Amino acid sequence: MVVLDNLSTGSCELAHYGELVIGDLSNTQLLEQLFKEYAFAGVMHFAASSLVGESVQNPAKYYRNNVAHTLNLLEVMVNHGVKHFIFSSTAATFGEPEYVPIDEAHPQQPINPYGASKLMVERILQDYHHAYGLNSICLRYFNACGADPEGELGECHDPETHLIPLILQAASGRRESITVFGRDYATDDGTCIRDYIHIEDLCSAHLLAMCSLINGVKRGALAYNLGFVRKALSANFTYAKAA
Repeated sequence: MVVLDNLSTGSCELAHYGELVIGDLSNTQLLEQLFKEYAFAGVMHFAASSLVGESVQNPAKYYRNNVAHTLNLLEVMVNHGVKHFIFSSTAATFGEPEYVPIDEAHPQQPINPYGASKLMVERILQDYHHAYGLNSICLRYFNACGADPEGELGECHDPETHLIPLILQAASGRRESITVFGRDYATDDGTCIRDYIHIEDLCSAHLLAMCSLINGVKRGALAYNLGFVRKALSANFTYAKAA
């Protein structure tokens, strides 16, 4: 396994398994070098700018990093005949819910550049399947949470922006308080309800999705929502086998 990361929001200490290559998807020469050196069976693409507020303030960064740089990767994959691609998408492609729970058939009408950039890639993948035979699975996360139960990996955010760590910091006295925004939702106390998925379930979903492509169980440009995923996995990936 090879991990390509520019470490803009990551740390080399977290790359416990496989080879870490420090680099960026903007560097097409590096991508060509890696695909010539290694016989990749497939690619999982997690690299993206992901802050909704920042995407509104600086949309150019998001379209460049999330869309243009992804095109660099896809072009090299096509050139080297690598046909299996897992894309880290987002529930932000849906925009404001028209109904809940949100399923895969829900209209996709993103309300910010971050969600729009992810939806662009989803549509690009459909065209790449029809034109070049690239098989892909887009996994749309809602809200990821949790850490490795064995304590090897956890969240490393500075400054912290995620709700659950903020709540835990307030509960443990490391933060004075947290603010919950929104008082007009159709709930008992007027605050919103959010769907969370544990990081272990996300990892399982990505592995099963890649195995489904490699073993020929899934073909096309597919997409699955990842919320509370334990039951959904048995339905969506019943025939996935270990590589």
